[in-house]
Parts: sequence; C-alpha cells; structure tokens
Amino acid sequence: MTEEFGTGGGGGRQGPEPARSPAGEVYDWYTRGMALLGHGDANAAVQLLAHAVAAEPASPSVREALARAQFEAGQFDDAARTFAWIVDRHPTDDYAQFGLGLAARRAGDLRVAIEHLALAVAMRPDLAHYGVALRGARAALNRA
Repeated sequence: MTEEFGTGGGGGRQGPEPARSPAGEVYDWYTRGMALLGHGDANAAVQLLAHAVAAEPASPSVREALARAQFEAGQFDDAARTFAWIVDRHPTDDYAQFGLGLAARRAGDLRVAIEHLALAVAMRPDLAHYGVALRGARAALNRA
C-alpha cells in the first residue's frame, strides 16, 4: 500500500461478483493479487482478490488484502466496508482499525476515521504512523 499503510497484519462488500474465475486456486489468486498490488496495479489486484474473498469469505487475511487493494484503487467506501468486516469480527486487530480509519477519512467520514484511528493508536502507540494519521484526521475535522 502507500506509505500510509505500510505492511499489514491479520473485509464487507467485495464489489460486483466476477463473471468467471481466473486460473488457479485461492492461494494463487491471493499471491497474484498481492504481487499486482505491490507493482502498483491495484485495480487488477481488486479483481483477483475479490475472487479470493468469494471463495474464502471467512478469511480476514484475504479480506485485508482486498481492502488494501480497494484503498489503493481509490475505492474508499468499499475499502472501509471491507475493513469494517474485519473490525466487526476482530475488534483488536489494530491494522484493520487503522485501515478503516484511513479509508473513512478518504471517504469523507472524519468522525468514523478519528474513532478507528484512535483505537489503533491506543492498541499500538509504538507505531508512529498511526499517531500521524490520527492527528491529521483531527486537524481536518477542526478545519471543517
């Protein structure tokens, strides 16, 4: 992801259901999707990772990958819903809280952003980029 995210730890609406499955299995889709994301092709990564989520809907790690790709593709509402799926099931996942906060901020929901970024900071005060994101969201709300 961008410098805002860094590397992930440990999901929502996947978007429209793909018409045909790509070649390979879920693990192949996941690894190819992550490679595409790493090479800057977030839209293609979303497509592959949506297939992986459809095949493994209960996997937080597959959903996290999809959320990261959605965020990088500028699909902030979708990314927020996907991260929210993870947070609903794993509320102590600091990275999902952070991702939900970033996606909510980009989607224009500063109050939700601050709530989840504050939770991420409380869980991992040692991660400076969490605090930077929280301060930025609070400043944006104060300007609004």
